[in-house]
Amino acid sequence: MQRAIPALAKNLAHVRKVLIRPQTQIQSTNISSSSACDVFINHRGIDTKKTVSGLLFYHFTRLRLRPFLDSKNMKAGDNLYDKIDTAIRGCRIGVAVFSPRYCESKFCLHELALLMESKKRVIPIFCDVKPSELRVTDVVNASCSASDVQRYEAALQEAKYTVGLTFDCLKGDWSDFLQTASDAVLENLIEVEGEKVLDEININQI
Repeated sequence: MQRAIPALAKNLAHVRKVLIRPQTQIQSTNISSSSACDVFINHRGIDTKKTVSGLLFYHFTRLRLRPFLDSKNMKAGDNLYDKIDTAIRGCRIGVAVFSPRYCESKFCLHELALLMESKKRVIPIFCDVKPSELRVTDVVNASCSASDVQRYEAALQEAKYTVGLTFDCLKGDWSDFLQTASDAVLENLIEVEGEKVLDEININQI
């Protein structure tokens, strides 16, 4: 996570209040109708889809953002790589949710590499894993080409040296974590896109 813009840091509570929708209006928004998204959530589904990543998707949606989570945005018949690659190239920022078995998935590593290669701002979230523990596994080494392994290693290296968030899923405060992650996303969106992004978010929900 990059440093907050001072003016925004003082007003994040107000920003959240302006953006957040009443509970009764939270539905499955038209998330599959467009490939563009504000936040691409890179994660290992079997580890965090029903916990960290799923809750982030829900929380970002409440803030009127357009998050992309494969299990929420994809439908039967979609081409896996085409849909995900298009979402990554069209997103404003990425959130990479690292879990203990994240690096066993070549799909996760491909998404991370594409985010980095597309020069997207990426916020790492280290869930129950230390940055130093992230490395391409033997399983991925055995199933991928040397060039792809090199891409994955470079992306992991960049993620390790990007300031992010850490969370202990067993002992951590979930409410505090979700607010901190949301603040980080809003801060970075405004750093990348400028404050005009807040107007666009409101327009998208009219």
